[in-house]
Amino acid sequence: MASNTPTSGSLAVQAPSLTPQLVHVSSATCHNLSLFKDLLREYRRLDDTIVMRLNRTNAQFRDRDREGKGKGNVQDQACLYMWRSLVENWKRRTEIVSYCVGVVDKAMDEKRQIISDSPSDPARQRAAQSALYGDEVKRRQVHNELAVEIIVRKRAVDAFQSRCKYFSPPMSDVEARKWWDAAQPQQ
Repeated sequence: MASNTPTSGSLAVQAPSLTPQLVHVSSATCHNLSLFKDLLREYRRLDDTIVMRLNRTNAQFRDRDREGKGKGNVQDQACLYMWRSLVENWKRRTEIVSYCVGVVDKAMDEKRQIISDSPSDPARQRAAQSALYGDEVKRRQVHNELAVEIIVRKRAVDAFQSRCKYFSPPMSDVEARKWWDAAQPQQ
């Protein structure tokens, strides 16, 4: 395949971008709901394609094993690699959503302060009240993403556990264990 040919098919989804883009999330990102949702949609691609990625990761680790570069059980290596990828992705998404929840809540608090501080200026109060209603819509949308995260993670964990039935992250990997324990069904 020529190097200038764009990657297509499942490899396009599995392979890392050759030109990764560093995304700086600012308060403007949080206030632009389209951009905010697009960013989360991009981050959720790993969860959405987990079965295909598990297949490809298994194949990669099998190839390494055939070349004599593998260490241990191929399935365990592939599952650990995918689990760590999921955890890193979940952490990034959680940081983004939490940051935006704080930004939108702060903007609403500022508008409420303007309303309470300017009782003698009805025009300013109306403008602040109008902006507050708009922020309330943003707040609901951003907070809804927290519920969506729970659903997306549950679906990803179910798919992961269907393929990695005997997997458990090593006790030495505290971060992976924390997410693993949180993902386990409550008895």
